[in-house]
Parts: sequence; C-alpha cells; structure tokens
Amino acid sequence: MNPEVILMKLGEVVLKGLNRRRLEDLLIKNVKTALHGFGKVHVWESQSTIFVEFLEEDPDIDGAKIALKKVFGIMNLTVAYRGDYDWETLKKQTADYVSFALRRAKTFKVDARRSDKKYPMGSPEICREMGGHLLSKFPHLSVDVHNPDVTVSIEIRDGFAYIHTNPEKAAGGLPAGTGGHGMLMLSGGIDSPVAGYVMAKRGLKISAVHFESPPYTSPRAKEKVLTLAKKMSVYTGPVDLWIVPFTEIQEAIRDTCKEDLFTIIMRRVMLKIACKLAKEKNARCIITGESLGQVASQTLGAIQCTDAASDLPVFRPFIGTDKQDIVDIARDIDTFETSILPYEDCCTVFTPKHPKTNPYLDEVLEEEAKLDLDALTANLALEYVKVKPWD
Repeated sequence: MNPEVILMKLGEVVLKGLNRRRLEDLLIKNVKTALHGFGKVHVWESQSTIFVEFLEEDPDIDGAKIALKKVFGIMNLTVAYRGDYDWETLKKQTADYVSFALRRAKTFKVDARRSDKKYPMGSPEICREMGGHLLSKFPHLSVDVHNPDVTVSIEIRDGFAYIHTNPEKAAGGLPAGTGGHGMLMLSGGIDSPVAGYVMAKRGLKISAVHFESPPYTSPRAKEKVLTLAKKMSVYTGPVDLWIVPFTEIQEAIRDTCKEDLFTIIMRRVMLKIACKLAKEKNARCIITGESLGQVASQTLGAIQCTDAASDLPVFRPFIGTDKQDIVDIARDIDTFETSILPYEDCCTVFTPKHPKTNPYLDEVLEEEAKLDLDALTANLALEYVKVKPWD
C-alpha cells in the first residue's frame, strides 16, 4: 500500500444541506474522470475530505495533483503521508516526512485535528508534543502560530494519522454537472471558452456548438476550436461539441438582407439553431462570451434584438467585465495563445463596413422575414465530436 495519498478539502459543497450527498457523489465521479490515465485508484469521501489512494507502484502523484487542482468543487488539496496510530512511531514519521520542508524554513507551527475521538491525545496536546519534538530535531526553527513558513498538519481519522504541509489552492466553485446543463456558443475567440469555464465553475455541465463556413473558414479554424474545447475540458470534463455548417445561411443573409443588419441577423439565426440543439440535448440555457459594448453586436440594442430570438435563458457571465480581466483568465486556463491564432471564424465572414450599433427589433424582424429560415435550417448536417482532455 502506497503510504502517500492526496487529500482534497471540499468548498461550497459542504453548505448544500440535503443536496450535499448528491453533489459529493458527482464530485467523486469528476475526480475519477480527472484521474483517467493515472492508474488504478481508490477514491472516497469522509468528513468533508476526498481521499485518493494509489493502488499501483510508482504512481505519478505530482501529475495527479496537477489534474485534481482543476476539478471544480475542491477548495484545496495536498499530498499526505498515511502515518501510524502509535505516538512514538508517528513522531518519527512526521519528522522524516516534513524534513525537506522544515530544513528550508525559518518558522513553523503544528496544526492537529482529531476527528477520531478514540485517540488518546487531544488536538492541543498533539500540537504541543509534536511541536516540541520537531524543535528538537530542527533547532534552527522557531514557532510562529500566525504566519509560519510551514504548517505541519496532522489529521487523526479512520485509524490513521495523515501528515502533510501547506495545502495548495484548487479550483473551488461547485462540481461541474451539479447545476444543470448548458449549451455554449463556442467561437474561436478569447471570450467563449472562458465563459464555458466560468459557468462550469458554477456547476453547469458544458456542451458546445460551433458554426463554420467553409470555404470562407479554413480547416485550421476548426482545429483551433477543437483545441479550445479540449483545453476547456480539462476543467469542465468531456465536452459534447456540435459543428454546424453555416455557409449557405450566411450567403443567404448577405444576398437578401440589409448589410448593416447582417451581424445581428446572423447572431439571431445562430441562437435559434443553438436553442433547438440545446433542447434536443436536454440543455436548459445558452452561454455566450459577450461583454456589453465590446463590439457592434454586443451593444444593448443588439443584445435585445438577439435575445428576442431565444426561448431559453442566455447566460453572459462577462456582460460587465473588462476585456483584460477575460484575457487574464484565458491565460490562466491556457486558452489565450490558441484563441489568438490568426484563423478566422464565421463571425468575421461578411462583416459589414458600418454595422448598425443601435438596431430596433421591428426593423430586424422585417429584414429577417425575407429569409426562408425553415428551409435554410431544416436539414443541417451537424458534425458531432466528443472532446476529452486525455485524447
């Protein structure tokens, strides 16, 4: 049995009352998904902590820890040594296990938690006795209970003593899939994959729809979107992605409708298709990366006209967010460099020279009525891709 395990502390899940058990079950499922490729593991939950035990020799614990830090619902995590119940043995194990960290530190403290009340020592006594033992082994140290370089934690639970040092911050939020199912309109830009990430952090299962317009958009633009979906899936879990052929519809809008309303009408048709697909796949909202005033199609008037085409809620998590803040998140989740690759998506095809920034719904509907949308959208040959983080 490998003596090292990973301990993960739950975040908001612990506040969910009667729903907590369901959320914990989904979180454990997401943890197991994140550990795909790391060998056989045993995952269980006890007292607001999820444990991962590695069942094969020479596991990649550091790699597993990196993967688990991206699982929504986990507040922090650490690698811990599963020590002995016997006090004298535990003292030696603790000094050995934390020696590397303590030799490089100047100050430390001991934090003990005893959930197993059968253990003969209480938490204050464990802190006091273990602190004295570590001071005798590392005399260069001093105790700082307020801001130590290293916190040595000992958790007495379930017949073992778990020894670890400073935990690392994890993704937080709520487990993906616990808040319902949303359909993300995924372009090749910066904003939409980050919007999917943000909504998954609030518990949504994320599926996605992408619109392509060959030959105006290249195969590289499609590969770019697949890469973005894969990078997003590291956090959201596997993503169901549908790719919609949009060329004929865009050409019909270009040839039939007023040029200055092209983008608004295009966005409305996209939204109608996305809503239809969402309902077929049991998704109950649409997600976009739009931010108020960022471009002509994201003014208040344009958003009002676009939303009128939807019969599902449209979530715009960045509606009041500065572009730089979105870029910062994109860099953090490793989508930014892919998003800025110079391969155009269909939203940039046939862009009008002077798009109308304050359209009214009546005039948009009048122009849109010139299209035979039923015929244009009746038999779209959607391409389906299951995007997994480990492929």
